[in-house]
Amino acid sequence: MPVSAPPGPRSRATRALSLASLALLLTAACSASPGGASGGDPTAAPPLPGPQDGGDAPGGDRDAAPEDGPVGEGPLGTRVVVIDPGHNGGNASAPGEINALVPAGPAEKACDTVGAETGDGYPEHEFNWELSLLVKERLEADGATVLLTREDDEGVGPCIDERAGIGNEAEADAALSIHADGGPESGRGFHVIMPGEVDGFTEEIVEPSRLLAEDVRRAYLEGSDIPYADYLADEGLDERTDLGGLNMSTVPKVFLEAGNMRNPEDAELLSDPAWRERAADSIAQGMAAYLMRN
Repeated sequence: MPVSAPPGPRSRATRALSLASLALLLTAACSASPGGASGGDPTAAPPLPGPQDGGDAPGGDRDAAPEDGPVGEGPLGTRVVVIDPGHNGGNASAPGEINALVPAGPAEKACDTVGAETGDGYPEHEFNWELSLLVKERLEADGATVLLTREDDEGVGPCIDERAGIGNEAEADAALSIHADGGPESGRGFHVIMPGEVDGFTEEIVEPSRLLAEDVRRAYLEGSDIPYADYLADEGLDERTDLGGLNMSTVPKVFLEAGNMRNPEDAELLSDPAWRERAADSIAQGMAAYLMRN
């Protein structure tokens, strides 16, 4: 899929250069003040070790590429990212499969759900898929190895524990699940969901996932033209302990609820292909800022 973003088309090399430069600037901003940014901005914290530091995790060499593709050239050339396009196009036709209970941490939850849609019928699963492909392309342009949790928008699932398992098996440096909310029509805005502490499950990923959430939140707010959600979360961040996709992850992971599909103003943006290009730029920039912390 060709990529362009205002003010005009850019080559892959130019896009990669601008992404890397902005990531460096964002990372520098995060660590510039040892005492923290004015107003107590939590993003001013120094970088934390990534999940690959000092571990004997299965899978061997952390610089080795997954079988899906080679490690790319560029500033993210040793990084592995999992992008999880939420839901799937075939879920609605397979209630038996998606309602089956699967591990979700201390409890069980349904394998998956159908997702939301705009008032004009643009389904969330399709939005998630299209935006995920754009984010994947941008990160790959900067050298990252990017894995998707599903191969198209026509299948069923995978289940929430399987989606988490893809990132775990790849020993990903970061995982991002892309969604759009189905909130009240009167509410608008985006939020990023990060894991809370669940004994025996999320202790090791809570802190790095918060950093990932803060980096994605910052870049998305600046680049998407969508404000923080005004009907839930706290300044665009929401900590949860009930989501199997987070509880079952052993790598830093967050969910981006990119906007509210039931709000007409958000829906108009989410349905616009040109806007999705800009949104993908901002998401990739936030991911790159996190990935380049280490």
